[in-house]
Amino acid sequence: MRLLRLPSALAALTLALGCAPRAVQPTAFPPASGAAALDLSGATLGSGDLFEVRVFQEPELSGIFQVGPQGDVIFPLCQRVVVGGLTANAAAEKLRACLSQGFLRNPQVSVLIKEYNSKKVFVFGEVQKPGTFPFQDGMSIVQAVTLAGGFTRNAAQNSTSITRLIDGQEVKVKVNVQDIALGKAQNVTLEPGDIVYVPESMF
Repeated sequence: MRLLRLPSALAALTLALGCAPRAVQPTAFPPASGAAALDLSGATLGSGDLFEVRVFQEPELSGIFQVGPQGDVIFPLCQRVVVGGLTANAAAEKLRACLSQGFLRNPQVSVLIKEYNSKKVFVFGEVQKPGTFPFQDGMSIVQAVTLAGGFTRNAAQNSTSITRLIDGQEVKVKVNVQDIALGKAQNVTLEPGDIVYVPESMF
């Protein structure tokens, strides 16, 4: 089952999460290998993403931009620049190359991703507002649950699970979110496409 098809129905999602993924230690995902390994420094820009451009000693060229539906932004001097599908470093290099063409001598450009609106995480089960939420760099499972309105009264907080696609296979781990809130366990960082599922308590 592909992650992109998951938000169709909560019942179908619950059934899918009940399937038997590879067994791993709680809160520990095995690393992806090869091209499948996720490095957020290599995450690409997409429609709706927000990023900040900093041009050294050129404050009028610096600012926050949002990627348009066609994967482009309107940047001062350069006008329309297509950045969709580029990493932050590649986007910075593209802007630097443009500014070098008759505008600035040896410009120093950096790009910082502010919001990955084109990348999502999914939170379902015993939360107040189940749904799909924009991924943010460094996003934790506690943040994701908070965005979903927090737990319901019936939530089995310490049985929360994260399902992640690694090397083409779904891997599920258990996360003791209540212990995290109490400072008894370390917070867990999410990745784009992760599915957070909170089951109902049996007691």
